Amino acid sequence: HTHTHTHTHTMSSKKACIAIVGASGTVGGALIKAIQAQAGALESTLGSQLRIVGVANTKNMLVSSDGVDNQWREKLMTRGPDGEEVNLRLFGQQVATAASAAVSCGIMVDCSASEAVPCLYTEWMQMGLHIVTPNKKFGAGPLPRYHELKQLAMKTKRQFMYEATVGAGLPIISTLRSLLETGDRVTKIEGILSGTLSYIFNTYKAGTPFSSVVQNAKEKGYTEPDPREDLSGMDVARKVVILARECGLQVELDTLVLESLVPEPLVGLDVDEFMAKLPEYDASMAQRASAAEAANQVVRYVGSVDVVAGKAAIKVASYAREHPFAQLGGADKNVVVL
Repeated sequence: HTHTHTHTHTMSSKKACIAIVGASGTVGGALIKAIQAQAGALESTLGSQLRIVGVANTKNMLVSSDGVDNQWREKLMTRGPDGEEVNLRLFGQQVATAASAAVSCGIMVDCSASEAVPCLYTEWMQMGLHIVTPNKKFGAGPLPRYHELKQLAMKTKRQFMYEATVGAGLPIISTLRSLLETGDRVTKIEGILSGTLSYIFNTYKAGTPFSSVVQNAKEKGYTEPDPREDLSGMDVARKVVILARECGLQVELDTLVLESLVPEPLVGLDVDEFMAKLPEYDASMAQRASAAEAANQVVRYVGSVDVVAGKAAIKVASYAREHPFAQLGGADKNVVVL
């Protein structure tokens, strides 16, 4: 069986052609800056040559086999002669062709938070591209698709890398993987996995209305413009699914035990109405905070994977003041692996 594409370069290849989806967003833009800033150092220390050959946002895409120039942002905005309307399948093909011509490995980085982009990962990998992403929508998406890509990666010797999906810059996935690969048995993982909810619960004390802490976090820019995106716990749930699957659990997002912090009657309201009505629900959280304080504990919002029982959950729980979760400040994250 012969492959039609000639580029059989694995990640160890010293040359890499990189393409970024979601280039106009905060994460994508920061990544491009970081690659440009580090390129010289990586070449001198590792002998690696990195070239950004493609950028795409929700509307347009730009591919240049010589590497995109510093005007890429403007070109994506205006879609001049270089840019074209985004078609992610074609984008992948153009990037694979550029990588092949440069005898280098091709890497597709999905910096979007889109549900649609992960649908192309398998096709991109079949084109010979490695996939790198901080987008949680694939890792917590449908299990059959997840297994298909993992198997394809082994078969084609391509990498699917998603360290930044859980804990951002903390090396959680790689640590967990190295424990499992070296024969350690992981029985349980517990984590404060949302910087936003960490800030809210680190600030929240008995006697303070929960709604005012949410209001304060929103004003400081810790929450999404609609705080329900954080308070629903869905972001934490996706991270928990990714960790659970890493431990071999066959879990789907909708089978988790998820305690949402959004009162049911407030789900359908607009943001201003939600913020105005939230104080009416302060009492139930106040009871939990008082009970915790009476027991010399603190309240935290925690995601947990019980590997032995095969269960995963996201809920409000109380922890003794000596516990690592009680020691956090600001928007710190923390994961405990047992």
